[in-house]
Amino acid sequence: MSVAIVGAGECDLGVTGLSTQHLLAQAVARALADAGLRLSDVDGIATTGHGRFPATHLADQLGIQPAWTDSTAAGGAVFEMYVARAAQAIAAGQCRVVVIAYASNQRSARSRVIGGVWDPALPEAQFEQPYQPLWPLSYYAMTAQRYLHTYRLDRADLARVAVRAREHALRNPAAFRYGAGPLTVDDVLGAPVVSSPLGTLDCCLVTDGGGAVVLTSLDRARHLRKAPIIVRGYGEAVTHAAMSTADDLLDTGAAVAGKRAFARAGMTPGEIDVVQTYDSFTVSVPLALEQLGLCPPGTGTFWDGVPVNTTGGGLSYCHPGQLGVLLLVEAVRQLRGECGERQVPGAASALVHGIGGISSSHAAVILEAG
Repeated sequence: MSVAIVGAGECDLGVTGLSTQHLLAQAVARALADAGLRLSDVDGIATTGHGRFPATHLADQLGIQPAWTDSTAAGGAVFEMYVARAAQAIAAGQCRVVVIAYASNQRSARSRVIGGVWDPALPEAQFEQPYQPLWPLSYYAMTAQRYLHTYRLDRADLARVAVRAREHALRNPAAFRYGAGPLTVDDVLGAPVVSSPLGTLDCCLVTDGGGAVVLTSLDRARHLRKAPIIVRGYGEAVTHAAMSTADDLLDTGAAVAGKRAFARAGMTPGEIDVVQTYDSFTVSVPLALEQLGLCPPGTGTFWDGVPVNTTGGGLSYCHPGQLGVLLLVEAVRQLRGECGERQVPGAASALVHGIGGISSSHAAVILEAG
Protein backbone atom coordinates (compact mmCIF):
# COMPACT_ATOMS: atom_id res chain seq x y z
CA MET A 1 0.00 0.00 0.00
CA SER A 2 1.34 3.44 -0.93
CA VAL A 3 1.30 6.12 1.76
CA ALA A 4 1.32 9.90 1.41
CA ILE A 5 1.76 13.04 3.48
CA VAL A 6 -1.48 15.01 3.29
CA GLY A 7 -0.99 17.79 5.82
CA ALA A 8 1.87 19.94 7.10
CA GLY A 9 2.09 22.87 9.49
CA GLU A 10 4.33 24.89 11.79
CA CYS A 11 3.44 26.13 15.23
CA ASP A 12 4.48 29.64 16.26
CA LEU A 13 8.23 30.11 15.92
CA GLY A 14 10.96 32.25 17.47
CA VAL A 15 10.31 33.61 20.95
CA THR A 16 6.71 32.68 21.69
CA GLY A 17 6.31 32.76 25.46
CA LEU A 18 4.07 29.70 25.08
CA SER A 19 4.32 26.27 26.67
CA THR A 20 5.49 23.23 24.75
CA GLN A 21 2.00 21.74 25.08
CA HIS A 22 0.45 24.86 23.55
CA LEU A 23 2.90 24.78 20.64
CA LEU A 24 2.26 21.06 20.07
CA ALA A 25 -1.48 21.65 19.92
CA GLN A 26 -0.95 24.46 17.41
CA ALA A 27 1.22 22.27 15.19
CA VAL A 28 -1.25 19.38 15.18
CA ALA A 29 -4.29 21.62 14.59
CA ARG A 30 -2.62 23.46 11.70
CA ALA A 31 -1.42 20.27 10.01
CA LEU A 32 -4.87 18.68 10.27
CA ALA A 33 -6.53 21.82 8.92
CA ASP A 34 -4.05 21.77 6.04
CA ALA A 35 -5.07 18.18 5.30
CA GLY A 36 -8.79 18.84 5.64
CA LEU A 37 -9.03 16.24 8.41
CA ARG A 38 -10.40 16.35 11.95
CA LEU A 39 -8.84 15.26 15.21
CA SER A 40 -11.37 12.43 15.33
CA ASP A 41 -9.78 11.03 12.16
CA VAL A 42 -6.42 10.53 13.88
CA ASP A 43 -5.66 7.05 15.18
CA GLY A 44 -1.86 7.19 15.18
CA ILE A 45 0.62 9.51 16.92
CA ALA A 46 4.41 9.78 16.77
CA THR A 47 6.21 12.35 18.89
CA THR A 48 9.16 12.81 21.23
CA GLY A 49 10.95 15.35 23.40
CA HIS A 50 8.38 16.25 26.04
CA GLY A 51 7.29 14.46 29.18
CA ARG A 52 8.20 10.98 30.32
CA PHE A 53 5.86 9.26 27.85
CA PRO A 54 5.56 11.72 24.94
CA ALA A 55 3.02 9.93 22.72
CA THR A 56 0.82 9.10 25.70
CA HIS A 57 0.93 12.68 26.94
CA LEU A 58 0.06 14.08 23.51
CA ALA A 59 -2.81 11.64 22.99
CA ASP A 60 -4.23 12.58 26.39
CA GLN A 61 -3.82 16.27 25.66
CA LEU A 62 -5.65 15.89 22.34
CA GLY A 63 -8.37 13.74 23.89
CA ILE A 64 -7.91 10.75 21.60
CA GLN A 65 -7.14 7.06 22.11
CA PRO A 66 -4.88 6.07 19.19
CA ALA A 67 -4.47 2.52 17.91
CA TRP A 68 -0.76 3.09 17.21
CA THR A 69 1.93 5.28 18.77
CA ASP A 70 5.69 5.76 18.56
CA SER A 71 7.89 7.81 20.86
CA THR A 72 11.28 6.46 19.83
CA ALA A 73 14.07 8.87 20.84
CA ALA A 74 16.93 9.19 18.33
CA GLY A 75 17.55 12.92 18.24
CA GLY A 76 16.78 15.09 15.23
CA ALA A 77 16.69 12.15 12.80
CA VAL A 78 13.75 10.51 14.52
CA PHE A 79 11.04 12.32 12.58
CA GLU A 80 12.26 10.86 9.31
CA MET A 81 12.32 7.49 11.11
CA TYR A 82 8.72 8.11 12.16
CA VAL A 83 7.73 8.51 8.50
CA ALA A 84 8.99 4.99 7.84
CA ARG A 85 7.25 3.57 10.93
CA ALA A 86 4.01 5.37 10.12
CA ALA A 87 4.03 4.23 6.49
CA GLN A 88 4.56 0.64 7.62
CA ALA A 89 1.80 0.87 10.24
CA ILE A 90 -0.69 2.31 7.75
CA ALA A 91 0.22 -0.30 5.15
CA ALA A 92 -0.22 -3.05 7.74
CA GLY A 93 -3.66 -1.78 8.72
CA GLN A 94 -2.70 -0.86 12.29
CA CYS A 95 -3.98 2.68 11.82
CA ARG A 96 -5.31 4.94 9.08
CA VAL A 97 -4.20 8.51 9.89
CA VAL A 98 -0.92 9.30 11.66
CA VAL A 99 0.23 12.66 12.99
CA ILE A 100 3.97 13.17 13.50
CA ALA A 101 4.51 16.18 15.75
CA TYR A 102 7.16 17.99 17.78
CA ALA A 103 7.49 21.31 19.57
CA SER A 104 9.77 23.02 22.06
CA ASN A 105 9.78 26.36 23.85
CA GLN A 106 13.49 26.18 24.65
CA ARG A 107 14.26 29.82 23.83
CA SER A 108 11.42 31.18 25.94
CA ALA A 109 12.37 28.74 28.69
CA ARG A 110 16.03 29.77 28.33
CA SER A 111 17.10 26.13 28.44
CA ARG A 112 18.88 23.60 26.25
CA VAL A 113 18.77 20.78 28.79
CA ILE A 114 18.06 17.56 26.89
CA GLY A 115 19.89 14.94 28.93
CA GLY A 116 20.28 13.58 32.41
CA VAL A 117 23.09 12.45 34.67
CA TRP A 118 25.93 10.62 32.93
CA ASP A 119 26.02 6.88 33.55
CA PRO A 120 29.61 6.23 34.71
CA ALA A 121 29.71 2.98 32.73
CA LEU A 122 29.21 4.73 29.38
CA PRO A 123 32.27 5.33 27.16
CA GLU A 124 31.59 9.06 26.98
CA ALA A 125 31.53 9.31 30.76
CA GLN A 126 34.85 7.48 31.11
CA PHE A 127 36.83 8.91 28.21
CA GLU A 128 35.21 12.22 27.30
CA GLN A 129 33.44 13.90 30.20
CA PRO A 130 36.68 14.44 32.17
CA TYR A 131 37.62 16.93 29.44
CA GLN A 132 34.21 18.64 29.69
CA PRO A 133 33.41 18.88 25.98
CA LEU A 134 30.56 21.10 24.83
CA TRP A 135 27.92 18.57 23.78
CA PRO A 136 27.23 18.32 20.88
CA LEU A 137 29.31 21.27 19.67
CA SER A 138 32.74 19.83 20.46
CA TYR A 139 32.01 16.68 18.47
CA TYR A 140 30.98 18.64 15.39
CA ALA A 141 34.00 20.90 15.85
CA MET A 142 36.24 17.83 15.76
CA THR A 143 34.43 16.68 12.63
CA ALA A 144 34.86 20.10 11.05
CA GLN A 145 38.56 20.14 11.92
CA ARG A 146 39.01 16.74 10.32
CA TYR A 147 36.96 17.75 7.28
CA LEU A 148 38.98 20.91 6.63
CA HIS A 149 42.28 19.10 7.12
CA THR A 150 41.38 16.14 4.89
CA TYR A 151 40.21 18.22 1.95
CA ARG A 152 42.66 21.14 2.37
CA LEU A 153 39.90 23.65 3.03
CA ASP A 154 39.60 26.49 5.54
CA ARG A 155 36.99 28.21 7.71
CA ALA A 156 35.93 30.46 4.85
CA ASP A 157 34.72 27.41 2.95
CA LEU A 158 32.43 26.41 5.81
CA ALA A 159 31.31 30.02 6.18
CA ARG A 160 29.72 29.84 2.74
CA VAL A 161 27.19 27.38 4.15
CA ALA A 162 25.99 29.95 6.70
CA VAL A 163 25.89 32.65 4.01
CA ARG A 164 23.67 30.52 1.75
CA ALA A 165 21.38 29.66 4.67
CA ARG A 166 20.87 33.36 5.38
CA GLU A 167 20.12 34.00 1.70
CA HIS A 168 17.27 31.48 1.89
CA ALA A 169 16.03 32.90 5.21
CA LEU A 170 15.73 36.37 3.69
CA ARG A 171 13.08 34.92 1.36
CA ASN A 172 11.16 33.25 4.21
CA PRO A 173 9.02 35.53 6.40
CA ALA A 174 8.80 32.80 9.08
CA ALA A 175 12.59 32.66 9.50
CA PHE A 176 14.12 33.91 12.75
CA ARG A 177 16.75 35.83 10.76
CA TYR A 178 14.29 37.10 8.12
CA GLY A 179 14.86 40.75 8.98
CA ALA A 180 18.52 40.45 9.91
CA GLY A 181 19.94 41.31 6.51
CA PRO A 182 22.47 39.42 4.43
CA LEU A 183 25.44 37.60 5.91
CA THR A 184 28.98 37.65 4.51
CA VAL A 185 31.87 35.23 4.81
CA ASP A 186 33.75 37.89 6.76
CA ASP A 187 30.82 38.16 9.20
CA VAL A 188 31.02 34.44 9.89
CA LEU A 189 34.81 34.49 10.26
CA GLY A 190 34.64 37.51 12.54
CA ALA A 191 32.13 35.98 14.95
CA PRO A 192 33.48 34.62 18.26
CA VAL A 193 34.93 31.12 18.07
CA VAL A 194 33.09 28.73 20.38
CA SER A 195 34.83 25.44 19.67
CA SER A 196 37.55 25.69 17.05
CA PRO A 197 37.06 25.89 14.09
CA LEU A 198 33.36 26.68 14.67
CA GLY A 199 32.18 30.14 15.65
CA THR A 200 28.79 31.36 16.78
CA LEU A 201 27.56 31.82 13.19
CA ASP A 202 28.58 28.26 12.34
CA CYS A 203 26.08 27.02 14.93
CA CYS A 204 22.32 26.57 14.75
CA LEU A 205 19.86 28.92 16.38
CA VAL A 206 18.13 28.32 19.70
CA THR A 207 14.41 29.04 19.18
CA ASP A 208 10.90 28.02 20.10
CA GLY A 209 9.03 26.17 17.41
CA GLY A 210 7.98 22.89 15.90
CA GLY A 211 5.60 21.39 13.42
CA ALA A 212 3.55 18.42 12.35
CA VAL A 213 2.82 16.30 9.29
CA VAL A 214 -0.14 14.01 8.63
CA LEU A 215 0.08 10.70 6.77
CA THR A 216 -2.57 8.36 5.38
CA SER A 217 -2.98 5.86 2.55
CA LEU A 218 -2.54 7.20 -0.97
CA ASP A 219 -6.05 5.98 -1.87
CA ARG A 220 -7.57 8.11 0.88
CA ALA A 221 -5.17 10.98 0.20
CA ARG A 222 -6.47 11.42 -3.33
CA HIS A 223 -9.86 12.42 -1.92
CA LEU A 224 -8.55 15.06 0.48
CA ARG A 225 -8.03 18.80 0.19
CA LYS A 226 -4.58 18.97 -1.41
CA ALA A 227 -2.46 16.92 -3.78
CA PRO A 228 -0.78 14.05 -1.90
CA ILE A 229 2.98 13.92 -1.37
CA ILE A 230 3.93 10.28 -1.83
CA VAL A 231 6.46 8.57 0.44
CA ARG A 232 8.66 6.88 -2.15
CA GLY A 233 11.54 5.64 0.01
CA TYR A 234 13.18 5.70 3.41
CA GLY A 235 16.29 4.40 5.12
CA GLU A 236 18.15 4.83 8.38
CA ALA A 237 21.37 3.97 10.17
CA VAL A 238 22.73 4.25 13.72
CA THR A 239 26.52 4.19 14.07
CA HIS A 240 27.78 5.32 17.49
CA ALA A 241 26.87 7.23 20.64
CA ALA A 242 30.18 8.74 21.76
CA MET A 243 33.02 10.67 20.14
CA SER A 244 35.40 7.92 21.22
CA THR A 245 33.37 5.16 19.55
CA ALA A 246 33.06 6.71 16.07
CA ASP A 247 35.26 4.77 13.63
CA ASP A 248 35.63 7.64 11.15
CA LEU A 249 34.26 11.14 11.68
CA LEU A 250 33.83 11.65 7.94
CA ASP A 251 32.10 8.33 7.24
CA THR A 252 28.63 8.84 8.67
CA GLY A 253 25.43 6.84 8.69
CA ALA A 254 24.05 9.19 6.04
CA ALA A 255 25.73 7.13 3.32
CA VAL A 256 23.93 3.93 4.33
CA ALA A 257 20.63 5.64 5.11
CA GLY A 258 20.66 7.41 1.75
CA LYS A 259 21.46 4.25 -0.20
CA ARG A 260 18.62 2.41 1.51
CA ALA A 261 16.16 5.23 0.79
CA PHE A 262 17.15 5.50 -2.88
CA ALA A 263 16.98 1.73 -3.32
CA ARG A 264 13.49 1.57 -1.85
CA ALA A 265 12.36 4.49 -3.99
CA GLY A 266 13.95 3.10 -7.15
CA MET A 267 15.60 6.48 -7.71
CA THR A 268 19.07 8.02 -7.89
CA PRO A 269 20.50 11.23 -6.39
CA GLY A 270 20.35 12.83 -9.83
CA GLU A 271 16.55 12.64 -9.77
CA ILE A 272 16.16 14.86 -6.68
CA ASP A 273 14.90 18.44 -7.16
CA VAL A 274 15.27 19.86 -3.64
CA VAL A 275 17.11 18.78 -0.48
CA GLN A 276 16.26 19.46 3.15
CA THR A 277 19.11 18.32 5.41
CA TYR A 278 19.78 18.89 9.08
CA ASP A 279 22.17 21.84 9.49
CA SER A 280 22.91 21.96 13.19
CA PHE A 281 26.39 23.24 12.24
CA THR A 282 27.89 24.44 8.97
CA VAL A 283 29.95 21.26 8.55
CA SER A 284 26.77 19.18 8.67
CA VAL A 285 25.62 20.31 5.24
CA PRO A 286 28.60 19.57 2.95
CA LEU A 287 29.29 16.30 4.75
CA ALA A 288 25.66 15.21 4.34
CA LEU A 289 25.54 16.15 0.65
CA GLU A 290 28.68 14.13 0.04
CA GLN A 291 27.60 11.12 2.09
CA LEU A 292 24.17 11.07 0.44
CA GLY A 293 25.83 10.80 -2.96
CA LEU A 294 24.87 14.22 -4.26
CA CYS A 295 28.46 15.39 -4.81
CA PRO A 296 32.03 14.03 -4.51
CA PRO A 297 33.88 14.08 -1.16
CA GLY A 298 35.37 17.46 -0.28
CA THR A 299 33.17 19.45 -2.68
CA GLY A 300 30.06 20.03 -0.61
CA THR A 301 30.89 23.59 0.41
CA PHE A 302 31.13 24.56 -3.27
CA TRP A 303 28.16 22.51 -4.50
CA ASP A 304 25.74 24.47 -6.70
CA GLY A 305 23.31 21.69 -7.56
CA VAL A 306 19.68 21.59 -6.45
CA PRO A 307 18.59 24.01 -3.69
CA VAL A 308 19.30 22.96 -0.10
CA ASN A 309 17.45 24.01 3.08
CA THR A 310 15.13 26.48 1.40
CA THR A 311 13.69 27.79 4.69
CA GLY A 312 17.09 28.99 5.91
CA GLY A 313 17.52 25.83 7.96
CA GLY A 314 18.64 25.51 11.54
CA LEU A 315 21.27 28.18 10.92
CA SER A 316 18.87 31.01 10.04
CA TYR A 317 15.23 29.81 10.13
CA CYS A 318 14.45 27.85 13.27
CA HIS A 319 16.03 25.30 15.57
CA PRO A 320 13.81 24.26 18.49
CA GLY A 321 16.15 21.58 19.83
CA GLN A 322 15.23 19.12 17.06
CA LEU A 323 14.68 20.25 13.48
CA GLY A 324 13.68 17.05 11.68
CA VAL A 325 9.91 17.56 11.50
CA LEU A 326 10.33 21.03 10.01
CA LEU A 327 12.48 19.59 7.22
CA LEU A 328 9.49 17.43 6.30
CA VAL A 329 7.10 20.39 6.45
CA GLU A 330 9.23 22.41 4.02
CA ALA A 331 9.69 19.47 1.64
CA VAL A 332 5.91 19.03 1.45
CA ARG A 333 5.37 22.72 0.78
CA GLN A 334 8.04 22.81 -1.92
CA LEU A 335 6.49 19.82 -3.71
CA ARG A 336 3.09 21.50 -3.59
CA GLY A 337 4.49 24.77 -4.94
CA GLU A 338 3.43 26.75 -1.86
CA CYS A 339 6.68 28.51 -0.97
CA GLY A 340 6.30 31.87 -2.67
CA GLU A 341 9.55 33.75 -3.20
CA ARG A 342 11.67 30.78 -2.11
CA GLN A 343 9.84 28.24 -4.29
CA VAL A 344 12.03 25.90 -6.34
CA PRO A 345 10.55 25.94 -9.87
CA GLY A 346 9.18 22.59 -10.97
CA ALA A 347 10.11 20.76 -7.77
CA ALA A 348 8.66 17.26 -8.04
CA SER A 349 10.92 15.23 -5.74
CA ALA A 350 12.61 15.92 -2.42
CA LEU A 351 15.24 14.27 -0.24
CA VAL A 352 14.83 14.88 3.49
CA HIS A 353 17.73 13.91 5.74
CA GLY A 354 17.74 14.03 9.54
CA ILE A 355 20.69 13.75 11.92
CA GLY A 356 20.48 12.82 15.59
CA GLY A 357 22.89 13.10 18.49
CA ILE A 358 26.54 13.64 17.60
CA SER A 359 25.98 12.44 14.02
CA SER A 360 24.93 9.18 15.70
CA SER A 361 21.69 8.48 13.86
CA HIS A 362 20.73 9.28 10.29
CA ALA A 363 17.47 8.86 8.43
CA ALA A 364 16.55 9.75 4.85
CA VAL A 365 13.11 10.05 3.27
CA ILE A 366 12.37 10.53 -0.43
CA LEU A 367 9.13 12.27 -1.29
CA GLU A 368 7.43 12.84 -4.63
CA ALA A 369 4.54 15.04 -5.72
CA GLY A 370 1.48 12.89 -6.36
